[in-house]
Amino acid sequence: MEEKPTKASPPELYSIFFFLFACNLLIYPTVAAAAASIGVNYGTVADNLPPTSQVATFLKTQTTIDRVKIFDANPDILRAFANTGIAVTVTVGNGDVPALAKLPGAQSWVANNILPFQPRTVINRIAVGNEIVATSDKSLIAHLLPAMKSLHLALKLANVTDIQVSTPHSLGILAPNSEPPSAARFRRGYDKVIFAPMLEYHRQTKSPFMINPYPFFGFSSKTLNYALFKPNGGVFDNVTRLNYTNMFDAQMDAVFSAMKKVGYDDVDIVVAETGWPSAGDPNQPDVNIENALSYNGNLVKHVNSGKGTPLMPNRTFETYIFSLFNENLKPSTSERNYGLFKPDLTPVYDVGVLRNDQALGPMAGTAQAPSSSWGDAGGRKWCVPRSDASDAALQANLDYVCSIGVDCNPINAGGACFEPNTVRSHASYAMNAYYQTFGPQDYNCDFNHTGFVTSNDPSTFQFLLPT
Repeated sequence: MEEKPTKASPPELYSIFFFLFACNLLIYPTVAAAAASIGVNYGTVADNLPPTSQVATFLKTQTTIDRVKIFDANPDILRAFANTGIAVTVTVGNGDVPALAKLPGAQSWVANNILPFQPRTVINRIAVGNEIVATSDKSLIAHLLPAMKSLHLALKLANVTDIQVSTPHSLGILAPNSEPPSAARFRRGYDKVIFAPMLEYHRQTKSPFMINPYPFFGFSSKTLNYALFKPNGGVFDNVTRLNYTNMFDAQMDAVFSAMKKVGYDDVDIVVAETGWPSAGDPNQPDVNIENALSYNGNLVKHVNSGKGTPLMPNRTFETYIFSLFNENLKPSTSERNYGLFKPDLTPVYDVGVLRNDQALGPMAGTAQAPSSSWGDAGGRKWCVPRSDASDAALQANLDYVCSIGVDCNPINAGGACFEPNTVRSHASYAMNAYYQTFGPQDYNCDFNHTGFVTSNDPSTFQFLLPT
């Protein structure tokens, strides 16, 4: 709903005019968002999905998705992705792991599931099982690393050197009380016996440690904004003196801390699964399109920013969103509604992976279609704070924007827009920088109802604020 504006007082008008007019000159030339590859998990537990060839063509021509992870080695899918350039991670079923722990079994599996499709289909990785350690199945766990080693050797003997072999882990691999992140460690009894040898294998083969972080499974009503990448007070780690503004970073750094404690913090990390359902049962009020859009949309922006995490700064993580489609044969409502797309290939919501489209913003009350970034007369729009927004709310906006990779250097001490040194002035810059970078659509200026969009050029001295 459009707000009715009232005129600002002259001092307030002049301050905002001067700040935005001068500093927007810095924002506009440098608003291009960082680009990095985002993958999806292509699950098929449904009876209404489009043909695999149609899916491959859709991803290739209509999205920026350049990698998929499947939960088997389905030959129809592998054939469909031939000549698309889209990288595919295939999965060994948990029940097949013991048979692959010896070389003949691994060679047979590679001969049947990899060699017929290479190199026309780009298979970049084999995931050996899924979350096996968390099953506590002693036989599967005992055979896991031997199977990984056998598959790696089988590939090498077949002269295939560009496929990594790894296995995805849930966060159940961490010991209880792994908060804050610096306190995290692998489960007792697993750290030196299971994970140290496995991480040594990853180091030797230059393959990644794959994890499935899900803030969805760890949030409470008090930490919802923290889980969704929305403005919040953050969680302070007293040991590292680092402040965490989102749960995803905290979970990533918890895994990193556990790896470091066994001496393998140099091994790469891949996010094999993460996501948020867009619909749930009546007892799940926080499972809705708005929150799914906020989590996945902000996740894409955060990963693409290259900012990394507090303990792993400036690192970009190969990340696979769960999932590509809503899958109607899964057991619960939420499990059936993790998809970015419906079976007819229309988006459930847009997180910014559609070509010639922008990601929807994280602060909107409901998901909306992308709108034009220009006014009716072809003029620019600006995002500014509401006059009734508190300094605390604006500081939260400022902290959030500057934590996801938007360039806040101009408002740092010594920067061109540091003066006037007030929370409102700095938040004005940050909110507008975010709006120009990730939209600009009106919902990218909502900021929990503390911002609004104006098409009135500040340089005309007719800038209006809502009350």
